[in-house]
Amino acid sequence: MLTHGDLVTRKSYDHDVLFRVYSIEGSMVKLIGEHVRLQADAPLEDLKKITGSEYEERKTHINKQEACSYRLFRQDYRLLKEKREVEAGGGYENLEEKLNYFQISPRILHIDGDPLFLKKCVQLYEQLGLQVHGQYIQEKNMPSEVTALVQKIQPEIIVLTGHDAYSKAKGSIRELESYRNSKYFVEAVRNLRQHYPHFDHLVIFAGACQSHFESIIKAGANFASSPARVNIHAIDPVYVAARVAYTSFMDHINIWEVVRNTISGEKGLGGLQTRGLLRIGMPYSEDVEN
Repeated sequence: MLTHGDLVTRKSYDHDVLFRVYSIEGSMVKLIGEHVRLQADAPLEDLKKITGSEYEERKTHINKQEACSYRLFRQDYRLLKEKREVEAGGGYENLEEKLNYFQISPRILHIDGDPLFLKKCVQLYEQLGLQVHGQYIQEKNMPSEVTALVQKIQPEIIVLTGHDAYSKAKGSIRELESYRNSKYFVEAVRNLRQHYPHFDHLVIFAGACQSHFESIIKAGANFASSPARVNIHAIDPVYVAARVAYTSFMDHINIWEVVRNTISGEKGLGGLQTRGLLRIGMPYSEDVEN
């Protein structure tokens, strides 16, 4: 007998995605992706409960993907840091003077429709050395709540994510109503752009698994999911935000360089030319308290 929180896979989809049971209504079960931002419904008879050993095997695979993505990002971060040091130290003859600078990274507001994914993402932001405010809001409530929250937190980067899914039974892949939550991401982005129209003053990422990429971009997002309507990993939005946060405001971001470190890649994420938001200053002195 299945209960809330049990881990399952779907027989009809060849057990491709690991889900956790969100709710059970009669013979139908509402599912939330365990590692991907996908939401689905399935009949009880289509579900297989996952054992401890099966879960550990899947988790090991996911951990390897996450570690690889993190390693790639750290490599890019080192290159960006070296570039900043060259720019900050131009004209100086010794290393001590060359490194005599400080940096101010942008504030990030991460709004998530999944509290467990939110916790994981906030931990990763902190691991990457970024300042973030995390807020759990259900996708359907994002359009009505996002503007007031942005006015309160005053971020330079905002991430709007959670769960989504395309349903062929609801209509064409081009129709917004064929998606579970894409319309809420679109409306939330549109509401934000009415107050913050400049793409380089407020950088927006929006979307989840299989989201209607084109509509979210047209609404005013800098980055969105999912161009090929594929599933995106829970932490992918973090790497997009981190790349923007650690790129100098003097530089434009190469879209490929943003998505290549994510687990989903260019099929899952895309966006527009955008300036970075990191600023450096000098001089820096450890003897002076801030």
